[in-house]
Amino acid sequence: MKLFESITIKNLKSKNRIIMSPMAMYSAKNGLPNDFHFVHYGSRAIGGAGIIILEATAVEKIGRITPNDLCLYNLRQMRALSRIAKFIKDSGALAGIQLAHAGRKAGTYVPWEGLGKIPLEKGGWIPVAPSLIPYVNDWIKPSELSENGIKNIENKFINSAILAYNAGFQIIEIHAAHGYLIHEFLSPLTNKRNDKYGGKLENRSRFLLEIIEGIREKIPNDAALFVRISGVDFADGGWGIDDTIYLAKEMKSYGVDLIDCSSGGIIPDIKLPEIEGYNVFISEAIKKNENILTSVVGYIFNDKFANKLIEENKTDMVTLGRVLLRDPYWPIRKGFYNGYKFYPVQYERAFNVPRGLYG
Repeated sequence: MKLFESITIKNLKSKNRIIMSPMAMYSAKNGLPNDFHFVHYGSRAIGGAGIIILEATAVEKIGRITPNDLCLYNLRQMRALSRIAKFIKDSGALAGIQLAHAGRKAGTYVPWEGLGKIPLEKGGWIPVAPSLIPYVNDWIKPSELSENGIKNIENKFINSAILAYNAGFQIIEIHAAHGYLIHEFLSPLTNKRNDKYGGKLENRSRFLLEIIEGIREKIPNDAALFVRISGVDFADGGWGIDDTIYLAKEMKSYGVDLIDCSSGGIIPDIKLPEIEGYNVFISEAIKKNENILTSVVGYIFNDKFANKLIEENKTDMVTLGRVLLRDPYWPIRKGFYNGYKFYPVQYERAFNVPRGLYG
């Protein structure tokens, strides 16, 4: 099965076509990872996924979704994350990290502790955005970024990318999806600016492309650069598939190696399609129009379905989220049934049994 075959991205070889999706755990303290993160990511690395991408990691303190988000903007955070990167690589996977800024969606409660924005008097903060439009009407109105403020955040992304590379991460993913800051610049629903960062598509794409350009100038060429996008907003007047095709071409020219295809998140109450692989059409459209690697996320639970997507050239890889939360060893199990060995040598005796007896 092609799903379980290796793929080379730049000079990096992933042992299979499975990416662990970056999924926020909301479990950091002062932006630092702890034993939970080490075991969480280490288990999935042992579990056989070819690429492990750490959750949305804020490039500055006010860019956190919640107070419990991972951060990467100083040396202490870099050193703490380097232990996880090393273990992922020692386990035979490629180590990636997603760099993010939550924009107007920053400063919310941890999901299991409450809903919505944390009030200023309880430790919340005023978020930043391209325009003065809150995510929800009764949320704190964001501060509109000046051009100097935009450049400052671009430099924070670049600084975090340098720290990520020095921590040992081989893949850096820019989070430009799900209604967070970069997506807010891309979408006409949230970007109402009339300067060079607003208005026409080229201007709304400028913030992301300048971040990509800056990272590519500062990070050695042996690192791979991914971008996660919301390929469509699923909202009238929002970002659409033609915009994504344009952006894919631009991102490739700026040095992006893979586009991680997702969707939605720009405004509340969007109902996403409840069908298997509902984002596949985004990846397929990109691949029909541009020669660039893609991965796709969204209700992919079945190995045969995932393999079919790759075989039919609708995507090059699959990004798995919920399935790997439920079962860290899904790649080992599915690979074993299909004749592939992704388990570590320490587990050899568990698989050295007649295949028909393995349960």
